[in-house]
Amino acid sequence: MIIIQRLIQAILTPLTGQDWRVVLISLLVYGLVALPLGFFSGFLQFNPCLRSRSVALAVSPGAVFSNIVKLFFFPALVEEIVFRVFLIPHPLEAVSLKTWVFWMLFSLGLFIIYHPLNALIFYPEGNPTFWNPIFLILAGFLGLTCAFVYRLTGSLWGIVIIHGLIVFVWLYVLDGINKLVRVDDFEF
Repeated sequence: MIIIQRLIQAILTPLTGQDWRVVLISLLVYGLVALPLGFFSGFLQFNPCLRSRSVALAVSPGAVFSNIVKLFFFPALVEEIVFRVFLIPHPLEAVSLKTWVFWMLFSLGLFIIYHPLNALIFYPEGNPTFWNPIFLILAGFLGLTCAFVYRLTGSLWGIVIIHGLIVFVWLYVLDGINKLVRVDDFEF
């Protein structure tokens, strides 16, 4: 089955030195776009949660590490497998650019729609954040970034690192945890 083959290829494709450069440049480009948009709109606020006096107070380094591990599996690993690896042709499939763009846009549309649906059905704490247009633009740009990195590297690991790191920074540095916090989901 093609999705199993894609998953195996993506898992077994290691990141080369060139791939690491792609990952780092992609993170830089994402930051150069997302940070000004997020700060200008008021959606992002610099509020490192280790110093925060808000709902996320007294987050210990051990709890942060535990939550990083959780974020690696969900949303990063699960969402990248579903929305990139399963839906977008792996570079070894050698599909036409037109075909690749079709599947990339299809997966991107689903990725964006998934977030508000997730808030409605599975994660009510995501409401109203997952409906916020700036959040959806930033999520869409994350999906687009990961799609291009996947096309260039063919590796699951680069896109999981990008996704996980961006979510971690949003939650723990840019006040995202105070937009989503559900006490039983996070260790304090």
